[in-house]
Amino acid sequence: MEFRVMEVVSKGQEASFREELDVSELLQERKDIISAKPLAVALDVRPYEETAQVKGELKADLTMVCSRCLEPVEEHLAISIEERFALASMVKDPEADEDLIVVKEDKVDLQPYVEGTLLIYLPMAPLCSDDCKGLCPDCGTNLNEQSCGCSRDRIDPRFEALKKLLE
Repeated sequence: MEFRVMEVVSKGQEASFREELDVSELLQERKDIISAKPLAVALDVRPYEETAQVKGELKADLTMVCSRCLEPVEEHLAISIEERFALASMVKDPEADEDLIVVKEDKVDLQPYVEGTLLIYLPMAPLCSDDCKGLCPDCGTNLNEQSCGCSRDRIDPRFEALKKLLE
């Protein structure tokens, strides 16, 4: 997934990328991800106001672990991506446009930008449902499946003194 900025900007040359990327190695550090299908990438590169604009969508299907009950959760992500690139030699004031990515070399590899975008949009705490009850902190029973006989009257020891004020 590479293109040349000058060819897009000066010659008006457009490019399209339709690929599937294996992101299993990228996601291996995330212990809450059980499996990931290849990332579907659909990007178009076009000239836009003296820059090369990359616009498209990323689609990912992941199996993650629910952050409350530890059951598998199927997540489907559809992520819009839009970036603009310009050569450093073509830009007068690089800080003037914070959305512009200024590159030193003419050839741009889009894979790091695609991978970074995927990592940003991954759910931090996936849930199997909004009303997931999670696990009992005492016995570990999945409270979505059954209730347990554990007492819920326990107070955090740090707040024990505050309870005495109510007596």
